[in-house]
Amino acid sequence: MTKLPTPTLKLDIDKDALAHNWRALDRMSGEARAGAAVKADCYGLGVEHCVPTLRDAGCRDFFVAHWSEVAPVIEHVPAKQVAVLHGPLNAAEVAYARETGVVPVIDSLRQAKLWAEGGGGPCHLMVDSGINRLGISPHEISDPLVQALDVQALMSHLACADEDSAMNARQLETFRDAIQRIEHREASLANSAGIALGSAYHFDLTRPGLSLYGGMPRPELESEIRQVAYPRAAIIQTRQLSAGETVGYNATFTAPTQMRVGVLSLGYADGILRAWGGASFEAGEKALPILGKVSMDMIVIDLSDAPDLAEGDWVELPYHLPNAAQQTSVSQYELLTVLGNRYQR
Repeated sequence: MTKLPTPTLKLDIDKDALAHNWRALDRMSGEARAGAAVKADCYGLGVEHCVPTLRDAGCRDFFVAHWSEVAPVIEHVPAKQVAVLHGPLNAAEVAYARETGVVPVIDSLRQAKLWAEGGGGPCHLMVDSGINRLGISPHEISDPLVQALDVQALMSHLACADEDSAMNARQLETFRDAIQRIEHREASLANSAGIALGSAYHFDLTRPGLSLYGGMPRPELESEIRQVAYPRAAIIQTRQLSAGETVGYNATFTAPTQMRVGVLSLGYADGILRAWGGASFEAGEKALPILGKVSMDMIVIDLSDAPDLAEGDWVELPYHLPNAAQQTSVSQYELLTVLGNRYQR
């Protein structure tokens, strides 16, 4: 089969930074060990690139959301180290968990019943401490279906860990109460931001996600976390504009004078949303402003300060997540997970 040409989009993954981030979060977790949320294809960066790096850095606990995410992960780590946060919806998913050895997170009385009817075994249990998403309610803890579970990790999830909110302490107390009422081997509450809240939130196992991949949801993390993802694009065409000519849909940019521009082969289909309008790409130390609206597959940039750039040359979009989030008003989580599949990673 003919080899495909090299893509004109690249997403460079700094694996050393990824490994550093996990080790930093593991160290910040104190006596607890850090796991890794690898759902959504490792927040958009690619399981095949990230999971082996996290494994080799020392991670032994991996969390996905969907059952469809299990197979790519267990190509790299033992199934017993993988947990499915959404739990079993039906008997087929129970059977899949038992056959593969992955660990379901039980989130409701219905799931507890399904797990027991399917043969049971070690599982994790999510208790809702106030976020009102998945998890059994505190008043359901005494239910026989819950008390009969073989709970490996008792879990909950913080709603406001990225803020100095009184809700953090309330959820912590609710979780501590649950710990006293359910037999379990380990307890787990903190996500990336929760790790930064301090030792009271660490328990036995932390579950960082965003900060593994360069996100910094709290200022305490800024000195510890390194950028991991670097989107780059090739210039596929250069052109000269005359004064008064416009660029892109709805003609939102008008050339004030004669100017040279470049067309890049990426756009909002690749996660570079229209919220990036007004930002700049970079070539070395030179800023190359985006002109007009971001299209699905194309972005036009100003090459006035980079006369040597030609078709085929590469430019980079600054993707330090806290800065990018401030510039675009798009959350750090979304900036990662919207990145498309046309990049060469």
